[in-house]
Amino acid sequence: MFEKVVVANRGAAAARIIRALDDLGVKSVALYSEADENAPYLAEAGEAHCIGRAAPAESYLDQDAILDVVKRTAADGLHPGYGFLAENHEFAARVEASGCRFIGPAPRWLEAMGHKTRARDMMKEHGMPMGSSSDVLRDDEAALAAAEEIGFPVLIKPAGGGGGIGMLPARDGEQLVKMLKRARSMAERSFGTAEVYLERLLEQPRHIEFQMVADEHGNARHLFERDCSVQRRHQKVIEEAPAPALAREAVVRPADSAAGILTRMGYNNIGTIETLYDGDGGFNFLEMNTRLQVEHGVTEEITGIDIVAAQMKSAYGYRLDDIMPENVEVSGHSIQARVYAEDPIKFLPSPGPLHVFRPPHGDGIRVDTGFAEGGTITPYYDPLIAKVIVHAGDRNGAVRKLGDALDEFEIEGIKTNIPFIQETLKNESFVSGAVHTGLAEEVVASLKA
Repeated sequence: MFEKVVVANRGAAAARIIRALDDLGVKSVALYSEADENAPYLAEAGEAHCIGRAAPAESYLDQDAILDVVKRTAADGLHPGYGFLAENHEFAARVEASGCRFIGPAPRWLEAMGHKTRARDMMKEHGMPMGSSSDVLRDDEAALAAAEEIGFPVLIKPAGGGGGIGMLPARDGEQLVKMLKRARSMAERSFGTAEVYLERLLEQPRHIEFQMVADEHGNARHLFERDCSVQRRHQKVIEEAPAPALAREAVVRPADSAAGILTRMGYNNIGTIETLYDGDGGFNFLEMNTRLQVEHGVTEEITGIDIVAAQMKSAYGYRLDDIMPENVEVSGHSIQARVYAEDPIKFLPSPGPLHVFRPPHGDGIRVDTGFAEGGTITPYYDPLIAKVIVHAGDRNGAVRKLGDALDEFEIEGIKTNIPFIQETLKNESFVSGAVHTGLAEEVVASLKA
């Protein structure tokens, strides 16, 4: 196993990775910006190094500063977490060139899957079902022609990145032309390229993803699915596993097929195949995330597999049979709620001091966080405070347990989205398992009322 690993991230991601390294007996090197100098997980790491000022470009996105720490500490591994540089193929290649192992897929996979239209073409060639979409749009005329062929409504998406950033709907040609300018600007700002493409906009689909684990020896398996349909502004808020109100065979079959595709392609390390599901069209490929997912915890809870440890072992060269059992079974039901420092209706960030921060505790309750009482939610980063993950024997029990856990979660000094989550847990569609990507709008309407 690795001897020393640099954790190139912050917050809940850094805290989770440090815990996994400790369990594996691996020394950890934490990185932090000036804004995070009092983060509680820094004391849990073997050593910690400041890499710059608060702005991400001057710290967590500063490749030179991070690689300098790798060199000074003689680390033999680097875990990028999620976000920041986790899917940057140039950074991964630089890490590998330095003699340190990048704990994630090979740079070529980060590059191949990072460009969304090329990734779709590649997966389609290997038999992955696809919804209607376009190539990268050259100009407005090409966009209008593509939209007519696909059929309105359409969704404009950035080709150079994902995570729900820069996705804008258009229901007619006039709106399409108007939104294209805005979408290109957002894509350029967020991903360094203004390339965008179109997809058919499904009305109230479900967002279902398949967790994959692969090794360096041509083997890949899945750890079933997660339903991530409850989203605000294309950002996930509640995730659960297994997906509710779907027959197991109907979900396991496409998961097996996806694992077979990755095996034939020679993919390595972990990854997540994201799909949009509707009852008529089935599962259609959306994108592949070549990193640890924020919502990996619900899969860990129903399978007993430590996905971060699996990622480490895969990167070190373990064979899949030595990483996880061949026949993993689903046990119970797990739901995760992302607690954000934000207004629960407008979803605007609410930075400020954590005068009170007392997470819930109890059997079947897990809280992943990078904060502690007395800390501060700064305006520089994503406003995620904590992930509250529960596990119970069935979905009804998990819903009740999550509601009780959020009732116990004491946070003062900032606004949080907990009222939104609690309202969602009471929503009739959510309770019945009829979740969809438009559910958040219904919940916000209830809160306003």
